[in-house]
Amino acid sequence: MSIVSIVLLALTAVAAAPLYFRKYDGEGSGRMRWISIVLLALLGLAALTGVFGDIKLGAVGYSLTVLAAAVGGGPVTVAILQSSFNREHPENNTDVTESPVLRGGAWIGFLERMAISGTLLAGWPEGMAVVLAVKGLGRYSELGSESGAAERFILGTFASVLWAAATTGVGWMNVQ
Repeated sequence: MSIVSIVLLALTAVAAAPLYFRKYDGEGSGRMRWISIVLLALLGLAALTGVFGDIKLGAVGYSLTVLAAAVGGGPVTVAILQSSFNREHPENNTDVTESPVLRGGAWIGFLERMAISGTLLAGWPEGMAVVLAVKGLGRYSELGSESGAAERFILGTFASVLWAAATTGVGWMNVQ
């Protein structure tokens, strides 16, 4: 059953990968939510099958866990950010796509999830604090310059870290 779990983790990464090469647009926000639901379902199935697994996969399991954590979290994070957008707030634009975006956010999130998954799998959870400190210090000057930037940064970071930790937990069952 562990092999099924790893395959589901790989499918999670494969399903999310094409979205990194597209612009996250407002017209696709409904599609983004559905893709996020599918990714969460795949992660849940991977967890269920991993619990009952008896075959442990070493390096392959580690690699696919980090890949699923890094790639799969992007669409989920974007869907959460789009869902949290409040059109009625006086400082917000009328459309989520017109809202200012922090440059490089998708790729920074990708690397953040990869680093978090790697530190957790290496048995060094303190590494999460290092990753988040570097990210926060790197964005510090941008967070006060735009309306809502700090809120989007915090919400996106929480969603990203939770995805990485959950995916790593599922993968951990399959490599130990």
